[in-house]
Amino acid sequence: MTRPHDMGGRFGDGPIEPEAEDVRFHADWHPRALALTLACGVLGLWNIDISRHSRERLTPKDYARFTYYEKWTAALADLLVEKGAVSRDELATGQGQGISALTSKQLKADAVAATLSAGGPATRPAVMEPRFAAGDTVVLRTLPENLAVPGGHTRLPAYAAGAMGQVVRLHGHHVLPDRNAHGQGDAPEPLYAVAIKAGDLWAHPEHPSDEVILDLWDSYLEQP
Repeated sequence: MTRPHDMGGRFGDGPIEPEAEDVRFHADWHPRALALTLACGVLGLWNIDISRHSRERLTPKDYARFTYYEKWTAALADLLVEKGAVSRDELATGQGQGISALTSKQLKADAVAATLSAGGPATRPAVMEPRFAAGDTVVLRTLPENLAVPGGHTRLPAYAAGAMGQVVRLHGHHVLPDRNAHGQGDAPEPLYAVAIKAGDLWAHPEHPSDEVILDLWDSYLEQP
């Protein structure tokens, strides 16, 4: 199934135009959109994979026309209603109806720095032996889909499906997004950094020997 957000390697979108490193926002409301998303994430109603999947679930029409932070804001609104944090009426009017049960979980200004620095580690204790090691040749799964949830979230990019690469390193065991995005638990797997030649990904790369490094979970990979 074609996913509108899976744009890597797609033709027709024009060249990438690098920006200066100190350019973070393009409008006054962008920092607020970021702050609201982070503050709502602290409420504990969803995890980062659910948040990512909420952006992917925007309609193709909206995904194509929305800017980056418009996608964030629209997806956040959907999540807040879906998880019962606000009602549709509250969202439409911008006015709360009574005291929220989540008030005690609000992110205070003096706690922002510590909360951001702590992050949300995705590493987990090992539950299975890694099948691969640095230097091994692997093949990416030919079906870049969530095998557990039809149409669900996955971090396996379509442009790399079926490609052959080489394991660069093992990152340890990490939460599997394909499960975590759908409330099915952490389901940790070994996570590998895999190098793939540009010439094995695209028909006319400018530098065929350049490498693309992808972080890929064990279930995304197969023996060659």
